[in-house]
Amino acid sequence: MHVPGALLSIGDGHAAQGDGEVTGTAIETSLSTTLQITLRKKKPLRYARIETPTHMITIGLDEDLDEAARIATREMIDYLVTEKGLTRDDAYVLCSAAVDLRVSQNVDVTKGVHAMLAKSLFR
Repeated sequence: MHVPGALLSIGDGHAAQGDGEVTGTAIETSLSTTLQITLRKKKPLRYARIETPTHMITIGLDEDLDEAARIATREMIDYLVTEKGLTRDDAYVLCSAAVDLRVSQNVDVTKGVHAMLAKSLFR
């Protein structure tokens, strides 16, 4: 089902793939999972966010890899400001010191970068 603005796509399971997916081939597999999806109507997002037990992850997608990295970083700054109460300046500094940027995909026209911030920083 396609829902405009849903910011969610599930599928394309990989048993293994290096960061960056540099060709159309990873080790494809079927997957089974349990997900919890939260719809927050009063908190619109430009891009989906992912929370794992250990990390908060924001995503940037663009035809230009540098711009995808900027988007992922801006999304993390927005998360830190809106959810953790940091100033934009403090959030920017924290991103520089503690956020890992990883290339999600480089194979398609749309490049992907995800920004990972360890949740342990806020315990």
